[in-house]
Amino acid sequence: MTVAAILNGKGRDVYTETSTRSLSEICASLGGRRIGAIVLCDEPGVIIGIVSERDVVQAIAMEGPDVLAQPVSEYMTKEVAVCTEADSVNGVMARMTEGRFRHMPVVEDGKLIGLVSIGDIVKFRIAQVEREADDLRNYIQAV
Repeated sequence: MTVAAILNGKGRDVYTETSTRSLSEICASLGGRRIGAIVLCDEPGVIIGIVSERDVVQAIAMEGPDVLAQPVSEYMTKEVAVCTEADSVNGVMARMTEGRFRHMPVVEDGKLIGLVSIGDIVKFRIAQVEREADDLRNYIQAV
């Protein structure tokens, strides 16, 4: 199965912010929207970075609470790992596990078209395994 199957189920809307926002504003968006990461785009669809809850916690731990007034561009991950709709779910899961990150933007022709989280992938894989188990049970009962 591919990333497209996940996006077809969950949707393709992605909340983004600009890199000029402060870490405090980013925290308000993360908490208010109950999300774990925000893709940063200064131009629509053009990814320049990503910031997660973990990035904010590390910034505060290293520099103290005054860091919240600083622009997110100082603390965002600039080299963003991305995938395409055609990528396999297992391949994306492996990349996320190896890189120790939980959110991956989905791009097409260099533009942001979606976002998948490790939670989306786990939910998808569980549903897939349950379908396979049901299919096997139905096959065994039919034999």
